[in-house]
Amino acid sequence: MGWLQRLFGLEKPSPEQARAETTPAEPTVPPERIGLSGEYDQSGLAKRVAAAFDDDPALDDIETLYVAQTGSTVVLKGSVPNQQILSKMVSVATEVKGTTAVETDQVKVG
Repeated sequence: MGWLQRLFGLEKPSPEQARAETTPAEPTVPPERIGLSGEYDQSGLAKRVAAAFDDDPALDDIETLYVAQTGSTVVLKGSVPNQQILSKMVSVATEVKGTTAVETDQVKVG
């Protein structure tokens, strides 16, 4: 089960829907509130980070970590097997448009 399915009960959007992320219907929507298909979504950033984790085969089997957001900060919670995985997750989350910081103080390593 992928990140989007496990955390939000959603399937990954089609390539056409995903492209809408870069061109939201309403340009006044803050980047952290843009949903998977370009619509306004209160949890848009967290969902797009989850989709980015789904795209990375090294991250698709981690079921003990959760993704949330506080404004434009991605919040990771739970546990990961090692520091390398956590570092990879922070790197991937940082690359998602709208992310200004990634908080990991609620993550247990090991």
